[in-house]
Amino acid sequence: MSDPLDERDRAGEPLAVVAREAGPYLASLRERLVHDGAKDALLDELDGPLPAAGDGAVAAVERLVRIGTAAATHSSGPRFFHFVVGGSTPAAMAGDWTASLLDQAAGLWPTSPLAARAETVVLRWLKELFGLPASFGGVLTPSATLAHVAGLACARSWWADGYGVDVTSRGLAGLPVMPVFSSGLVHVSTRKALQTLGCGRDTLRTFSRDDAGRVDLAAMDEALALAGGRAVIVANLGEVNTGDSDPIADLADLAERHGAWLHVDGAFGLFAALSPRTAPLARGVERADSVTADGHKWLNVPYESGFSFVRDAGWLSRAFGAWGAAYLPEADDERINYNMLGPESSRRARALPIWATLRAYGRDGYREMVERHLDVAAHLGGLVEAAPDLELLAPVRLCVACFRYRPEGVPVERLDGLNARLGEALLADGRVYAGTSTYRGMTVFRPAPLNWRTTKADVERLVDVLRELGPAVEA
Repeated sequence: MSDPLDERDRAGEPLAVVAREAGPYLASLRERLVHDGAKDALLDELDGPLPAAGDGAVAAVERLVRIGTAAATHSSGPRFFHFVVGGSTPAAMAGDWTASLLDQAAGLWPTSPLAARAETVVLRWLKELFGLPASFGGVLTPSATLAHVAGLACARSWWADGYGVDVTSRGLAGLPVMPVFSSGLVHVSTRKALQTLGCGRDTLRTFSRDDAGRVDLAAMDEALALAGGRAVIVANLGEVNTGDSDPIADLADLAERHGAWLHVDGAFGLFAALSPRTAPLARGVERADSVTADGHKWLNVPYESGFSFVRDAGWLSRAFGAWGAAYLPEADDERINYNMLGPESSRRARALPIWATLRAYGRDGYREMVERHLDVAAHLGGLVEAAPDLELLAPVRLCVACFRYRPEGVPVERLDGLNARLGEALLADGRVYAGTSTYRGMTVFRPAPLNWRTTKADVERLVDVLRELGPAVEA
């Protein structure tokens, strides 16, 4: 097989291979090992020299699907708790297949009115879902990190404008360091975005009143006064180890009092706004200048998906537009070129899976899913508290439970090593996937059940497997 043109009359056949295998694979996720290390040997079949004459589309895709369904980490299943990762709802997965089928160049209105209009619609739906003002501008991104880049690029433009500098054209040369303040809950993706923007990863200052990272409002208030208000505050809604959050409304008060920019990292915590039980955690988000979140977390759409919202939509075009290329079309309020509102130029139509899942399940369906996950996480916290050899280390606030294995008679100084080894054993076992992290200097587990398939039975299995493996690891 050589030129793909030779297969133009059979272009649907490799897609049929995937469709044929999809049903059995998805049906098997509940009972599969999340990762089966014994199947890693299959990965060698991906390797080898570049073929001179190819196998043809059907044979190549059959090989890929055979290897993938066996050797993948099945993070789309109900017991992947290692990182804060959602799955893909049936509608979102089908929407993503549609995006690949149509293969739209989604950055410019003339190349795809479909993609541009879908993005406009889903941004409006997401604002309605989270209770953000309709006047906010927005753009879809590949991730929360790139969403931070979009929001903080706007903050950087706003900050430099105070010095009379158009940072988009002139850059940061000659300007002082942009003050960025946060609590100890700040995520590494915020620092990475600042690094990418040339502001410096380590210029961000944290203000904490305890070793859990909770914000010291008085100290931040004083620092803002010294900075003359020309600063960026990063508020964190949903910390990855415990689900803890900053007091968003209090930080909004600080920003308003000093004239600072308020940026909210709501990677998964923004979904707290969907339930009356957790909505108080998100109170004040509507007062932010920029807000970011991930779609491939609690929205349960495929990788890669994020979104950035900005109070003054004009800052997005100032930060990313005005390329000056004669061949690029002008935009207006109806014909939007989204590649001029964010960090990407070439973009896939990632609005389509979001549109499909929001259309399929609506506001009520997502509220029910979020509340089910809140119940699952609380149930896990209760199981941990009831177990004599487990120790809950923080209240369960959202969809994260933070705990460690602490059997009787093990000295405190040995617990970190014991939990690290238990985490390795759990990942190698594969029945449930939940590795370790570090919280307040301790090695901990912090499983995050937010996959649409996950139920209480799945976290019960996590506790059972940990307590089964624990004594052998300890011995």
